[in-house]
Amino acid sequence: MLGFLKEPVVVTAKINVSLVALTVLGLISRLWGLCYPRAVVFDEVYYGQFVSLYMKRIFFVDDSGPPFGHMLLALGGYLGGFDGNFLWNRIGAEYSMNVPVWSLRLLPALAGALCVPLAYQILVELHFSHCAAIGAALLILLENSLITQSRFMLLESILIFFILLAVLSYLKFYNLQKHRAFSGSWWFWLLLTGVACSCAVGVKYMGLFTYMLLLATAGLHFWHMIGDQNLSNVSLLCHFLARGLALIIIPMGLYLSFFYVHLALLYRSGPHDQIMTSAFQASLEGGLARITQGQPLEVAYGSQITLRNVLGKPVQCWLHSHTNTYPIRYENGRGSSHQQQVTCYPFKDVNNWWIVKDPGMQQLVVSNPPRPVRHGHIVQLVHGITTRYLNTHDVAAPLSPHSQEVSCYIDYNISMPAQNLWRVEIVNRESDTDVWKTILSEVRFVHVNTSAVLKASGLSGASLPEWGYRQLEVVGEKLSKGYHQSMVWNVEEHRYGKSQEQKEREVELHSPTQMDISKNLSFMAKFTELQWKILTLKNEDTEHKYSSSALDWITMDTNIAYWLHPTSGAQIHLLGNVATWASANAAALAYLCLSLWYLLRRRRKIDDIPEDAWQLWMSAGGICGGGWAVNYLPFFLMEKTLFLYHYLPAVTFQILLIPVVLQHLSDHLCRSVLLKSMFSALLVAWFSWVYFVYCTFSPLSYGQPALSPSELRALRWKDTWNILIRKQ
Repeated sequence: MLGFLKEPVVVTAKINVSLVALTVLGLISRLWGLCYPRAVVFDEVYYGQFVSLYMKRIFFVDDSGPPFGHMLLALGGYLGGFDGNFLWNRIGAEYSMNVPVWSLRLLPALAGALCVPLAYQILVELHFSHCAAIGAALLILLENSLITQSRFMLLESILIFFILLAVLSYLKFYNLQKHRAFSGSWWFWLLLTGVACSCAVGVKYMGLFTYMLLLATAGLHFWHMIGDQNLSNVSLLCHFLARGLALIIIPMGLYLSFFYVHLALLYRSGPHDQIMTSAFQASLEGGLARITQGQPLEVAYGSQITLRNVLGKPVQCWLHSHTNTYPIRYENGRGSSHQQQVTCYPFKDVNNWWIVKDPGMQQLVVSNPPRPVRHGHIVQLVHGITTRYLNTHDVAAPLSPHSQEVSCYIDYNISMPAQNLWRVEIVNRESDTDVWKTILSEVRFVHVNTSAVLKASGLSGASLPEWGYRQLEVVGEKLSKGYHQSMVWNVEEHRYGKSQEQKEREVELHSPTQMDISKNLSFMAKFTELQWKILTLKNEDTEHKYSSSALDWITMDTNIAYWLHPTSGAQIHLLGNVATWASANAAALAYLCLSLWYLLRRRRKIDDIPEDAWQLWMSAGGICGGGWAVNYLPFFLMEKTLFLYHYLPAVTFQILLIPVVLQHLSDHLCRSVLLKSMFSALLVAWFSWVYFVYCTFSPLSYGQPALSPSELRALRWKDTWNILIRKQ
């Protein structure tokens, strides 16, 4: 029974020494001196703010992309014991002792280091030689721009890691397809492809480019499978469902999970939640939730309410009035109604309160039981403090003469009757009998007499002059001119009015609400709103000193100064390895020219290379050349401020194309021993050049040692590079 113990238990393992050595070199190149400089470097000033907000559980919105990358950076801070207390206000600021610099920079550095062995394995899975794979890894290892970008609290190295992991996983899955379909390893690599793609998209939306490339590649491979007569219909269906599950369903679910964790972590109110809807704000701890918690859910006749414009940008504002009137004549000579001003005010104020009145009754309190207002009901809106009715008429608005003036009606005993009836239209209703609900309902107010819609026009234009206290204009906009979020309002604060007398009502309007009904959004409702804000929220794109165009990237006519030592000449720049970038451009051009030549020759039934070599050439080009194209060309269509680091994913794929082209030239164009020897000598000289450039620019990649002004001038290889030289 115990006979197996008579022999020793032996475990054997194959270790790829080259792969291990490349991994170690990658770790050394990215982790060496990681805490230097102990100061804020370039966009660390941007991402560090989000890390601090994660540590304090304060909600934020970043329009640059999804939250997964930010959470990974915050994980580094959490593991290092960061409490979030640091003022991220300027580049170059010295980190205080409570900031775990090494931990915050660790995950980007690890991701950058692991890109080296990933490059090696991708070339192996593309069926290129061991030498070509090592060459690809060494080029990534010695790429100055990738070193710089991976050594700080930035997201590009993490993005590139997941992109390369997705490509490698798909290649491994595809290579297992023919002989080991539906095996454990087949499923593992297929699922890992989907997970890596989702993670790449979750870090930055640039990950979508590679995701789309892999989906197209998978679709093309499946199309070829359909023509395989050896596969049954059932087998094809299983393959299709497996790919759909792993490459679409699971990535979508994982993408949702990033937001779920993000929202679960950030449950406290903060400055960023002001751009969200009132319902979203009320779901956060503190802030609006402290005001709105327990308000009545259904708006009734007699309700006292504040109305917030749904657009919420560039600032949030509430429907507002005050005792001042419109001037009899404006600066341009046009006349007004001289009625009481109605504006949209960006601050909470007692003059933001309105009372919902039944036009057929005089009372301004809620009856018992309350009579709820429904979609389509006609109401009057009475300003709580001045008791004047919201009104509009055929008089031009002060700043928007094509729209109607909105006012609170004053009876001057002239031929201008009150027109103060408004129809409530619930935009997000489920049926035509829906009740108007606090926070949740988005409503439009349509003027009964003129069909104009109440609109906060000042959100897209200038504010009122001094006579309007620089508040935002409110107008009546004709329905025929279309709909916009500036025409939609929601009830934010709400109480059931109890006081019929005006003095008692004013005291009531100044007092806080205390009711017992809470409103919580579902996760999907919060996700949908947050996702929409991320996609549509746009900061003002201003010209940056180091911004560039996509055309500047190919020839590296630009650089970015990341950090400058306050006293010495030590500095860090985002600059690529000139030799590698030039070689990558040459490789891309050579690949394109050779491919066109081969296609023309094959059209004439002339095969210059064997069929298997042709398939290898095309598949490698599809991954490496295609990866460069999909990660580069879309930037020509983008209207945003661009920087050199946006090109790093594309140039990574382009670098992988170099050994592909070099091996092809060696195998198929250098056919004599002499040519092969000469080609090998050229390769050694070329790689020595790459290494020389890496060493030359290392002080600008690592920030040390400090260079003298003359040494810095010698590194300005292009006039367009902005190398910082202190005046003596």
